[in-house]
This record gives sequence, structure tokens and C-alpha cells, in this order.
Amino acid sequence: MLEDLTEKIERALKKITGQGRLTEANISDTLRDIRRVLLDADVNYKVAKQFIEDVKAKALGMEVLTSVTPGQLITKIMYDELTRLLGSTGSELRLNASGITVIMLIGLQGCGKTTFSAKLAKYLKDKKRNVLLVAADVYRPAAIDQLKILGSRISVPVFSIEGSKEPVKIASESLNYAKENGLNTVIIDTAGRLHVDENMMNEAAHIKANVKPTETLFVIDSMTGQDAVNSAKAFHEKVDFDGVVVTKLDGDSRGGCVLSVRAVVDRPVKFASLGENLDSIETFHPDRMASRILGKGDVISLVEKAQAQFDEKETEDLEKRFRENKFDFDDFLKQIKMIKKMGSLKSLLGMVPGVSSAIKNADVDDKQLVRVESIIQSMTKKERISPKILNGSRRKRIARGSGNSVQDVNRLIKQFEQMQQMMKMMNKNSGKFSVPNLKNIKYN
Repeated sequence: MLEDLTEKIERALKKITGQGRLTEANISDTLRDIRRVLLDADVNYKVAKQFIEDVKAKALGMEVLTSVTPGQLITKIMYDELTRLLGSTGSELRLNASGITVIMLIGLQGCGKTTFSAKLAKYLKDKKRNVLLVAADVYRPAAIDQLKILGSRISVPVFSIEGSKEPVKIASESLNYAKENGLNTVIIDTAGRLHVDENMMNEAAHIKANVKPTETLFVIDSMTGQDAVNSAKAFHEKVDFDGVVVTKLDGDSRGGCVLSVRAVVDRPVKFASLGENLDSIETFHPDRMASRILGKGDVISLVEKAQAQFDEKETEDLEKRFRENKFDFDDFLKQIKMIKKMGSLKSLLGMVPGVSSAIKNADVDDKQLVRVESIIQSMTKKERISPKILNGSRRKRIARGSGNSVQDVNRLIKQFEQMQQMMKMMNKNSGKFSVPNLKNIKYN
């Protein structure tokens, strides 16, 4: 995510890292390179120009403390200004405590509205909301079927009117359906076009006038850069939406869209959507995004993802099994499944400070986890509990059953044995090995 932008900014900042102090000359040289990086990343010209002016104004004349290098100081200034540019603070989704909350999604065709509507439905369902998805896109072939399939995957009902070509009617009647069925959150997936046109915006405005949504969110494809920002501006002038959703951010290496949209439409980015997995949705935090862009990682989001997947009781049971040296392949399989729910390995590693640029061209393949899963699932219950019985013939059978080579099976067993040995040593040296309880982590 935004890896090209991060790499180029890091390269530009290296010029000032070795300097003894900040001067107008070295500040100007560095910011000239940063400005070029932003424009190459398809950041709006006016936004890039203002950002550079703001950073320069803060940097000029600042005293560099003995404990802080010029590179560290200019990075801190850029972090503060990036955070401000992205919105300073996160903007929560408004949810009515009583009555029905209506969330309307608008945007161009292909921006990821339908997939995001299902992700948002799952996100809110996990927060104990009773959600209804509404198929108001009556133009795109199979749009309704797509939403129904996604809804079935997360066990969320989908409202549609068979054969109807009236999106305003569908949206209005969905509210009655929600009320009659005790559903308190309605997400309306509206139609888009390939390009901004008057009919599409008028239709969105009519739906909004009729259902009076609690939140109207504009969905943009981050990979389309300035085109997405321009469409957001046109929609905002006509429909006046409340917030922005940035989709496909995991595939965007440049970042022009996410850096420009807040400044252009003066509306907060509320969610970032990454990948096709229905769990891959994040609330947008400007400070954390600024940290990622500068290659400093995002440990808080990483911990939050872990908190969402690791059950407290399971963590305690796992700690007990660690202490008693009873950790087996069944336990290992549980951990793999939890990690997979957190997102792709590359995205998770990218949240670790200093790792993002190191793994830019690395082959971090999520299929490795699938391979490990298939090997463990090809073992019998007895073999998972007692790996020591895995002799040559058993290993060959597991390799055939999982579609892997015997070498792959041997490699996994060896790594597992090394991990068990390491745990035993840690227990012996410390007297007690504990798994950190993520629930108790506090943030300043």
C-alpha cells in the first residue's frame, strides 16, 4: 500500500539526514524533491503546493536540538502536516442509538461500492447492529445477484424488488421492510456509471431526498488518482455527501487520491477498503496513515487487528499449553486461521516500523499459509497431537493428501520442532513463558 510514495519520500529525506543543521538551502532542496514526489504520485497540484509551503514555513528557523537530527525534525514536521492534510482526527460513522440508521453509498461504476457495502455490513454486524443490504443498482447486469451472494456469505438479508427499475422506490420501501423485521441499519447500494453524468447524480440526489440517510458516503477507487478526486468534487456539489470511502488501497502504490480528496472536497475519509476479503476494511485514522506513508509502520492498527481475532480465553488456554509444552499442530492451525483473518501477510508486515521498504520487492506469498494448512489438515488427529510419530511413510501419505512434496512436509515438521524447542528453552530460562494479553495494552 502506497509503497512507491513511501520509498520516494524516504529517498528524498536522505539528502537532509546527514546535515548538521537546517538551513534555507537544504530545506528548499529537500522540499523540491518532495514536491516532485507528490506530483508524480498524482496528488492534486494545489494540494501539493500548499503542503510544501506549510512544511517549509514550519521548518525555517527551527532550532535543531542536540538529540534530534535535521532529518528527524523535518520528518516530524512532515508527519504533522500529512496528518493535518489527511484530516487530523478520525471521523466516526454516525449510528443512531434508536430508530433506523440509513447509510447510502454513491460513486462511479467499478469503484467497489457493492463489495464495500457487504464489508460495511459485516463490520456493523460484528458491532451487534441488525443490518439490511439494499440492492438499488437496477442497471448494472448481475449487480443484484452479486449483492445477494455477498449478503449470504455474511448472513445479512438483501432487499430488492423483482423486475423494478425504480431505485427511489426500492430504497424507500426497504425502510418499511427494515422496520417490520426489526433491522436497525440499512445500507443502500446505488447505481454508478463509468463517468460522471447528470442522470446518475440526479438519481442519487432523489434517493437521498426520499430516504434522508444518516450518512451518505462517496466511494472512490484509489487507483484512479485525480480522476477519483474530480468525480468526488462533482458529486459533492450535487449530492453533498458526508464522508469518503477509499477502496483498493492495497493496490495503490502512489497515494495521490488519498492525499488529495480531503483537501479538495472538505469531507473526511471514513473507511479504507483493502482487497476482496470481506474482513478487509479499516476505519481511517489520519495519523496512522501519515505514519505508514513515512515508512514508520502502524503498530496500533496491527494490535487492533489482533485484538479483533484473538479470543481472550483462547489466548489464556494457549499460554497454558505453551507453559506445559503441549503446543501441537492443532494449536498451530488455529493461529494460522486467525492470522489469515487479519489480512495479507505483506499488509501486516507493512505495519511493522521499518519493514515496509524492506519487503517492497520481497515475495511474501499468502499461499505459503494455505500450503501449511493443507499439510496439517492432511494429518490424522493423533499425528497432530503427537508429531513424533510422523515417520517416513506417514510423511509420504500427508504429502500426497495435501498436494505437496515430502520436502515441504519435512520442512514444516522441522520448523515446528525448532519452535517447540525454543519454547522449552524460554520456559526453562524464565520460569514462566507468557503470551501477551492484547486486551490490556494501553495507548497514550
